[in-house]
Amino acid sequence: MTKGQTDAGKQAAKVLIVDDHPAVREGLAIRISRQPDLEVCGEAADVAEALQLFAAVNPDVAVIDISLKTGNGIDLIKRIKARNASARLLVWSMYPEALYAERALHAGALGYINKEEATDKIIDAIRQVLGGKVYLSEPMSERLLHRTVGGGGERAERSPVEGLSDRELEVFQLVGQGLDTQQIALKMLVSPKTVETYRARIKEKLHLTSSTELIRWAVQWVAGSG
Repeated sequence: MTKGQTDAGKQAAKVLIVDDHPAVREGLAIRISRQPDLEVCGEAADVAEALQLFAAVNPDVAVIDISLKTGNGIDLIKRIKARNASARLLVWSMYPEALYAERALHAGALGYINKEEATDKIIDAIRQVLGGKVYLSEPMSERLLHRTVGGGGERAERSPVEGLSDRELEVFQLVGQGLDTQQIALKMLVSPKTVETYRARIKEKLHLTSSTELIRWAVQWVAGSG
């Protein structure tokens, strides 16, 4: 049996790993390499590299982190789906599933798994997404079901941060990580003026009156969600 084939002679599914931490990529690649039905076909650390690799290797599934070296996982998912509507994508991130899972699904991913989950679950999640099925934790699945059938009652309990757009949330998160406007612009590949527009919208939506208050809120939120 050659590399890339299963015991039944079928080709192993190709997995692209997109994460900004080399050690994380290496650890996941090792775990995948132990599976007879899976093989890593490439690794990327940012949006540009991931888009180039995706087009070159045409993976069966991509495992994508939210936080990347430049750009953002949610934006990457949207861009991949715009080019390849049938792409199967799984988000694997340290950020709260309650806040990001629904955003990931809306962007086009088929699943979301938190990095704090048992490591064997990532393999289960990859296989489920490969099969065209949605992968979420049981609590998150129940939450989305209640939101769908339960009317607006649950909506009133949502955090104000959940009302931010994907890009606003990305800026809010980066502010909380201590980045200034110029650094955020470089990471998001946008102009400083665009970042300032997002900051203004965030302050308005969160009813904050100053940049100092925004920074304090963002730092507290990042500390509590990380």
